[in-house]
Amino acid sequence: MTGREKICAVVPAAGLSSRMGEFKPLLPLRGRTVIENCVESALSGGADTVTVVTGYRAEEVESVLSESFGDRVSFVRNTDYADSDMLRSVKAGIKALGLCDAFFIIPGDMPLIAEGTFEKLLKEREASSEPVLIPMLDGAQTHPPLIDSKMIPQILSYDGQDGLRGMWKHYED
Repeated sequence: MTGREKICAVVPAAGLSSRMGEFKPLLPLRGRTVIENCVESALSGGADTVTVVTGYRAEEVESVLSESFGDRVSFVRNTDYADSDMLRSVKAGIKALGLCDAFFIIPGDMPLIAEGTFEKLLKEREASSEPVLIPMLDGAQTHPPLIDSKMIPQILSYDGQDGLRGMWKHYED
């Protein structure tokens, strides 16, 4: 990786938060909302721009983020959010990415990813030719994966079980 690479982030945040009972993205956390913390985490971690996939209560989420981050954040809507899974939102976000060399995927309900996690992934990218880098915690895959843009066609065409986790099984090494 050179200093000229552009790193982006996709933040799927289209869901209903039905298990939570309240709409997670707009819940307060550390003086902001959960979604603001998530986007700030991505930007602080090295993303040049963030594409947020909205759906349920899209106007509210987009308004909050536009006010906080201006043109460093863009939006695409998953209009089928009530009947689709996160993979559909990820695909919508990837299709909306501008030019970038690699991108993180950060679920909109994961606002507290340590900056060091992003730094380690970016450093590993410099030393590795692997197209997908996934952090591990206690032997389990966690977020955010860092994905080379050359993987976009494979992600967009993937239609298997278990969403992206199912696809990552092909890249476990």
